[in-house]
Amino acid sequence: MTSAVQRRLSELSDDQRAALIESLRARQTTASTDPGDYDVAILGGGTAGLTLALQLRQVLPEVRVVVVEKQAHPVQETTHKVGESTVEIAAHYLRDILGMHDHLETQQIRKFGLRMFFSNHDNSDITQRVELGSSVFPPLSTYQLDRGRLENELGMRCIQAGVELLDGHKVGAIELQSDKAHHQIQVTGPDSERSISARWVIDASGRSQLLQRHRRVHRNEVEHTANAAWFRIAHPIDVGTWTDDPGWNDRIHEGDRAMSTNHLMGDGYWVWLIRLASGSTSVGIVADADAYSFSSFNTLEKARDWLRIHEPQCAATVEAHLDGIQDFRVMRDYSYGCEQVFSGDQRWCLTGESGVFLDPLYSPGLDLIAIGNGLVVDLVTRSLAGEDVTALAAIHDSLFRSVTDIWLAIYEKQYSLMGSAQVMSSKVIWDTAFYWGVFGLLFFNDKFRVAATVPSVAANLQRLTQISNRVQQFYREWKSIDDSDLGPQFVDLYAPLDFMVKLHAGMDDELTPPEFEARFTENTRLFAQLAGQLISTVIDNFADHTADNVVARIQGWQRDPVIADLLATYRRERHRTPTSREWMTIGRTDVGLPVA
Repeated sequence: MTSAVQRRLSELSDDQRAALIESLRARQTTASTDPGDYDVAILGGGTAGLTLALQLRQVLPEVRVVVVEKQAHPVQETTHKVGESTVEIAAHYLRDILGMHDHLETQQIRKFGLRMFFSNHDNSDITQRVELGSSVFPPLSTYQLDRGRLENELGMRCIQAGVELLDGHKVGAIELQSDKAHHQIQVTGPDSERSISARWVIDASGRSQLLQRHRRVHRNEVEHTANAAWFRIAHPIDVGTWTDDPGWNDRIHEGDRAMSTNHLMGDGYWVWLIRLASGSTSVGIVADADAYSFSSFNTLEKARDWLRIHEPQCAATVEAHLDGIQDFRVMRDYSYGCEQVFSGDQRWCLTGESGVFLDPLYSPGLDLIAIGNGLVVDLVTRSLAGEDVTALAAIHDSLFRSVTDIWLAIYEKQYSLMGSAQVMSSKVIWDTAFYWGVFGLLFFNDKFRVAATVPSVAANLQRLTQISNRVQQFYREWKSIDDSDLGPQFVDLYAPLDFMVKLHAGMDDELTPPEFEARFTENTRLFAQLAGQLISTVIDNFADHTADNVVARIQGWQRDPVIADLLATYRRERHRTPTSREWMTIGRTDVGLPVA
């Protein structure tokens, strides 16, 4: 039994644990006479649904779980789904919580971090672009995923764990009956139709959004409009072969650029290149709807033309292997929120894309699945133990949607920054540090379940929200007065940055509750200091500029009370706890030097 499971069960009272065990045993005893009666019905057997089912059975081995999935299993190994790259939260969830270390290490690819190449002129020479990435492997592994391969493994493990997988079945009518013990769901299989009942219903159907459509609830529209098109090609694309410059290759001390999640960045767009264990490479175009018409890349032919114009080195590689193109998908206006994801009194939840989808940049999709599934398991566990989780579900719901709001602000109105290596390089480092020091620390320490109810953590989350939102706005303001063009150079986002190394490793520290609260408070102070450092550096750099727009912008910053507080924190802390300056390229000329 994992420590997380033990901790979750230990939080139940003796009476609750006894009631839970008795309830599960009673249902197990009657299972053979009532095979359609379940504790949890999960609608959708993709990654979100299968990981939730497996986690539920690991926490409660006697819980009756059914997964209804329209595709027959095993699925095609090269199933083409967005979400082929993981970062630390998702990797920890799959590897350590669900116990899939062996599969990830032997059947998937260890990722060499995030890597970006910013546009320079016609993008015909990758060595002339500003490169941002790591020169070494950070210690906590992340992975590139063949999603079909992963889902087949999850399906097999679910069945072995006692989950009933109804693959090749479609969900029909859904009758949520909160006033009764069970909800009713009609399911149609290859040969027959059947009715199943469940105490809890979880929608993991992705963009089909079965429960939302059933409840006639519309998704929340957001102020982030972007479109994507992507395809896989049966060829291992390697950006390292785009040049034979030895100095460029010597920037990397270990690892292989080809195994990074490579991003080709331009004004209002980015292109991803993700190597997969099956031998294919996933190639995606993501563009701001205000900067690029969706119709300019929404077919394979148009996407190829688009790449020829904006990313000619990538286009040349694709054109040389046209016979290897395996598929093509598009996703228009993909970002959305949701007015509610958990209901305790009605006993339903949403997980994965059935509730929220933000943006593929930084690969947050599987992270939100991991966070959301943990909250679902907490609600179901307590409910089956006899606890009224109405209030708790409201707390979890508010927390989850607040977290996604913070995350969404990282993308909203920010695609215009992607053409500026100067601004975007510091933003990527800030975003990564914030992810490690806030969301990662919370998840690795299993604190999302209690974050809203621990006073110091809740207060720090509110403070961090204010800091994060102001910094994201600051990046846009900085870009509005800075059109500087960096020369070719390498920005190492990890090894030379003391706070990055500390925050990355710190996610995996085993902390007692008092130690966690102290660490979270310290990280909150650190982000105020880093924000103040960034703003102070930019203001100093423009201090001698006399252009009206620059003077007005600086005066606006100086009058802003939030910025004033961040600057005060930086000035107070910079000598006591100094932080690296190398995360900002502004005013520096030696960023491109390799790390010794």
